[in-house]
Amino acid sequence: MGDQETNTGTAPPPVEEALEEAREQAAEMEDRWRRTAAELDNFRKRVARESDQQRETERALVAASWLPVVDNLELALEHADAEYDAIVEGIQAVRDQALGVLAGLGYPRFDDSGKPFDPALHEAVGTTPTPDVPAGTIVHVVRPRYGDGTRVLRPAAVVVAAQES
Repeated sequence: MGDQETNTGTAPPPVEEALEEAREQAAEMEDRWRRTAAELDNFRKRVARESDQQRETERALVAASWLPVVDNLELALEHADAEYDAIVEGIQAVRDQALGVLAGLGYPRFDDSGKPFDPALHEAVGTTPTPDVPAGTIVHVVRPRYGDGTRVLRPAAVVVAAQES
């Protein structure tokens, strides 16, 4: 009985101390986990927000690069009553400006006439027997290709030389 009397005194038994310490550690770990989860969630939201802002900035830059082209088209329309050659010259200048914008964005126009057909770069829309041109050579570009060395914005629509039958 003497041992039991000393345990009922002011000091808690060692098991209860260990249990209380484990509970405190668990609560601290749960708090750390919740804070880390909240930080991760905030990080994801910030990255998504920054990505959206970057996308909007890029869209605005692209749109702004087309504004001079639109301005020149409006000027051409204002002078629509001018003589035919002047109108054609103005339209060609606007086309050249638009091609410059595309090239500045990294998507230059390619002239593939006379080059070998490549299905990664070209879309065959027809063939024609051509005795003086090797088979598989592009003889006419219906719609030009735009892109860079690694990306094709749009493949060229082409007519390819075929062997005469």
